[in-house]
Amino acid sequence: MKINMKKFFILSFLIIALLFSNFNIVYAEDNAEPNLLSKAAILMDNKTNKILYDKNANEKMFPASTTKIMTAILVLENCDLNETVTASYDAVMSIPQGYVSADIDGDEQFTVEQLLEMLLVHSANDAANVLAEYVGGSIESFVSMMNTKVNELGLSNTHFTNTYGLQDENHYTTAYDLSIIMQYCLKNDDFRRIAGSASCSIPATNKSDVRSYTSTNQLLVPDSPNYYSYVTVGKTGFTTEAGECLVSCAYKNDLELICVVLGGTIVNNVSTRFSESKTLYEYGFNNFSLKNIANPGDVITEIEISNASPDTKSLDLAFSDSIYALVKNSDFNTNYTPEIELNSNISAPIAQGDVLGKAIYTIDGIRYASDIVATHNVEASALLSFVLQIGGLFIALLITFEIFFSNRKKKNSMHR
Repeated sequence: MKINMKKFFILSFLIIALLFSNFNIVYAEDNAEPNLLSKAAILMDNKTNKILYDKNANEKMFPASTTKIMTAILVLENCDLNETVTASYDAVMSIPQGYVSADIDGDEQFTVEQLLEMLLVHSANDAANVLAEYVGGSIESFVSMMNTKVNELGLSNTHFTNTYGLQDENHYTTAYDLSIIMQYCLKNDDFRRIAGSASCSIPATNKSDVRSYTSTNQLLVPDSPNYYSYVTVGKTGFTTEAGECLVSCAYKNDLELICVVLGGTIVNNVSTRFSESKTLYEYGFNNFSLKNIANPGDVITEIEISNASPDTKSLDLAFSDSIYALVKNSDFNTNYTPEIELNSNISAPIAQGDVLGKAIYTIDGIRYASDIVATHNVEASALLSFVLQIGGLFIALLITFEIFFSNRKKKNSMHR
């Protein structure tokens, strides 16, 4: 009997140890950074700009058709969606053979929105040139607008020579720069809607029957084996030199992440632009969360106003805004302490809501800040005001006497 019990305890111990061992292994794998085949990639939180993953993110790469997100946003900023555009022969015939097109004819008419659908859903290069010519007056002028916008966004490693990603040594960007361009594009609701479409249907025109397209971004297409339900926006790209490319956005659990993969390849008949984008998103969503660390009205500190009335001199300072920080899940329960920067020469009177400083949290190199405000009115001390008034009156009398006696001395000296 004793031997059996001994074996039972040993066996139980081994089973428990094995279970905990497996648990730890899973946890480690979940937190391990992905190992990608793509030459360059980045995963960034759209709200805080925190970079969650980076592989050669600042290395110059060819963008291929991911270029079109810049083309699209400039069109959206300079046109009404219902404007009618007539395609020129030169715009549509300048697309090299082998590049994707919507078979647009010269003199064919579309709305701006229809051309944007063909541009972002079908990745039609002829649509890019038609829009560029319409907006810029010429394709060359529009490309100049693209590079002006690059400079406005402060991007030093991006330069465009065409509207759609035609291979060119001087047409380049980086994964980081593309993430910033995408972040800028996401501020436009029409861009989000069109670039997030799984398909589109272009009505019959003066030159063609109805055209229907499925998005080249398979992460958006529900019946695709590469479908990823959290992706909301995306634009693919491919040339032989650029490889498999994708810039996209996904939303889950209040996190909106921007992902860029460049220089990808095909593995087991699946583009790594899809498989590795999903891998990066899962890494981000599984390991990071937004933590609410402050709310408007939360008291952060108390100060004493030296010249205030006795019943108002103790003043609570509170956050004016909410603060959300992106933190690792392993750090979610950490209590963070802010640095408080008070304005100089704070004195009564003070009105409720007056900004008296800032509260700053620095977490993993990211700075989160909120103004801090007075929670109630602070009145100046009546006694102090009285003393100051008496003091002011006394000084005024001294000055008056000084002037009076000075004048008398002058008069006396003149009579002598």
